[in-house]
Amino acid sequence: MTALRHPLPLHERLVRTARRWALAWSRIFYLGAVVLVLMLSPSSYSRGTRWRLARHMYHDTAPILLGFTVLAALLALVITRIVVVTAWSYGLSRYALEMVIRVLVLELIPLTAALFVAMRATIPNGTQLALMRQSGHLQALQARGADPVRMELMPRVVAGIYASVTLAALSCVVALVMAYLGVYGFTTAGIAGYTRMFGHVFTPQITLVFALKTLFFSMAVALIPLASGLYETGDPGHAQQPGSELGGLARMFAVLLLIEVLSLMSNYY
Repeated sequence: MTALRHPLPLHERLVRTARRWALAWSRIFYLGAVVLVLMLSPSSYSRGTRWRLARHMYHDTAPILLGFTVLAALLALVITRIVVVTAWSYGLSRYALEMVIRVLVLELIPLTAALFVAMRATIPNGTQLALMRQSGHLQALQARGADPVRMELMPRVVAGIYASVTLAALSCVVALVMAYLGVYGFTTAGIAGYTRMFGHVFTPQITLVFALKTLFFSMAVALIPLASGLYETGDPGHAQQPGSELGGLARMFAVLLLIEVLSLMSNYY
């Protein structure tokens, strides 16, 4: 009869968990540094790499651009209506539009755009990299003298960053327009007050924090799922654990939450 497997002691499980997390984070930081160097190196943009980069940028952005923009417009209209009606009932109507801009444009849309790109582009790209690794395609590239990181990973990371920033920027513009229409309607009478309110919200500090947050969101959703797909997970010499695919998602959500908390502290404290 097969001997029963006894569970590991608590301290050994904690040590193994800490080791896996430390290894995963070290690989993410290392891979991020490598990709950053490759992105800044002119030699990385050969003819074949440029073609791969353009193809990934198009396929990761174009199919989801229209749908997410429409979703952002509908979300802006709904939230604007809810906030305006609620503020009017409490006698705070003059603060309603500023609240909409702060909540919708500064907070919701960048995070929603990053998550949308992650679900539609970067997580499937991470799965493709994992399949390439398991099938031996990456090893075959390395055997032919090609760099798998330069050929397969970097174009996907750049495309993920581009898609996230593009969706966030375009959707913020659409949300600003829809918020104006939701309050003032199709008239130019409120442009002066709306412009003053916009300048009051987007101070230099808040604008810098907003730009950095959007950039870091895009880097997190572009890099972490791909790093999880490129590297083996689990303990060396053992089969991949059933829940290991969720480890990359957990790390990505943790980074997004940390970035959001830091941005809120920078804006309001």
